[in-house]
Order: sequence, then structure tokens, then C-alpha cells
Amino acid sequence: MYNIILNPKSGEGKKKKLHQRALARFAERKAEFRVFETEKAGQASILARELTQEGGDVVVIGGDGTLHEAVCGFTNFENCALGLIPAGTGNDFAAAAGIPAAPEDAVDLILGSQPKYTEYMQLPQGVRGINVAGTGIDVEILRRCRSSKILRGKFQYIISLIISLCKFKNYKMKVRVNGKESSYNALIACVGNGFRIGGGIPMCPEAKLGDGLLDFVVVDDVKKLAVPPAFVKLMKGKILKEKFTFFERCEHIEILPEKPLTLQVDGELYENLPFTVDIVKDRLRMYRA
Repeated sequence: MYNIILNPKSGEGKKKKLHQRALARFAERKAEFRVFETEKAGQASILARELTQEGGDVVVIGGDGTLHEAVCGFTNFENCALGLIPAGTGNDFAAAAGIPAAPEDAVDLILGSQPKYTEYMQLPQGVRGINVAGTGIDVEILRRCRSSKILRGKFQYIISLIISLCKFKNYKMKVRVNGKESSYNALIACVGNGFRIGGGIPMCPEAKLGDGLLDFVVVDDVKKLAVPPAFVKLMKGKILKEKFTFFERCEHIEILPEKPLTLQVDGELYENLPFTVDIVKDRLRMYRA
């Protein structure tokens, strides 16, 4: 039995049709399934918890936010696996996991393969992440995106990124990783399991699922004149080549800001959440490439 959690608000315009195409494919393949639609924020976590306690795989039809909620609620890891049909605006984790964009192909991947162990990030207060967690300018960007009434999708994120870069301020923080403590005056600090954010921006370009490690990337003390070329490097996946970018792989990391900061996890904003992240391996099984 496949328990499908469907976010009817995910995606824009034509993406609404992806839901019907995915469900039609499950029916065509004569798979046994049930559909549960979310009606409010946080409901996917509740559904994932209840459905995995009952038993049976959970399949998310939605974007990174709905997937994030489902991972946070997931339990009964030994008997349940997780599937994803990308139907959001960014679908960043789907890219990291090699999940096809076409709903029919994503369904076929679920029905025709065995789930693989897939790392996720464990944060305090029971919060889990599966793609990227960060603080700094990425939080400002998300806030601008959510306040915009006109732009949508990746273009909205890029415009919000450019505006935020023009108005940015650095954030003082200490970082404890791999037995070392360092201080940064950071524009952004990210911990990646997946490699991209914002619908295709490779913030952690070297991150790979299956390596059992987190990728820590911090852009430190960047000057305003260096912002335009750094932006070009970022979009090309070459941000790690900048002299003000620091990169390290780890299994555990603590980021301690001088002042309380908002944290984003898979694009969802959290207040007063300590930025402490551990990689969790060999627990969650997911249908992916």
C-alpha cells in the first residue's frame, strides 16, 4: 500500500496537472494506494507520522516544503520507505536524488526499484532536514520571496537574491566543526545534504547523497565590490573557488551566531532553533536514483 501525501497548493499553473498525471500512473500500473491531501502548513508531518505508524510506504506529491514536513514526521523506518513525485516550484532535493521531473517516470522509479538508504540532517527540537539548512542572506531571500505578490518560481528567487545582495550585512558567528573552532563574519552559512537551493542555485555544489557527510559552506566577509563576480560564480556552481568561501565536510557541526538568527531548513523558516546539525545514515530508505 502506498500512502500518498498530496499538497494541492504546490507548484504553480501547469504543475497542478502533475498531480493528476502521477495518480493516473499509479492507477495504470495497478498499484494499491490512498491519497491524503494537506490543507494547512504542518499537516504533512502529522500525516507522515500517522501513516508510517500504521505501516506502508509514504509518497509525497509536492515540493521541498512538503517533503521536509514528511521527513520531520516520519517514523517506523524499518518497515516504511519514502517516495517523492516532484511537483513544487524548486524541486531542489529531487535533483540531488536523481528523481525524474516527469511524474510518470517518478512513479515508475518508485514501483520498479528498491528504496536506498538516504541521509538526512537531524537538528534540535525534533527538526529534520533533507536538503540544505542555512542562515544569513538565504533567510532574507526567502522572506522577500514570500512577501512578493508578483514574481513566482526561480525568477522570483533570483530577483530576491540580487536585491538582498545589494542590501546585505554580514553576520558574526563561531563554527565548531571537525574538532576546530573558527570565527566568521558571514554573508551566508549553509550545511548541505543536497547541493542546491532556490530552484537550481548550487550553494553546496560538491554535496552528494550517499557519501555519509554534510557539506559546510560559508561565504565570509565578502566586500560589496566582490558581490557581482561572486554572484556569477555562484550561478555557475563555482562559489567554492572564491577566496572568501570556506568549505568543509563533516558529520556534525555547531554554528553559534553572535545574535539570534532565523534558520531555514529546506526552505522552511525556524526561529530560536539552535544551528546544530548531525548527519543520520542507514535509517531512512527512499526511492531514488
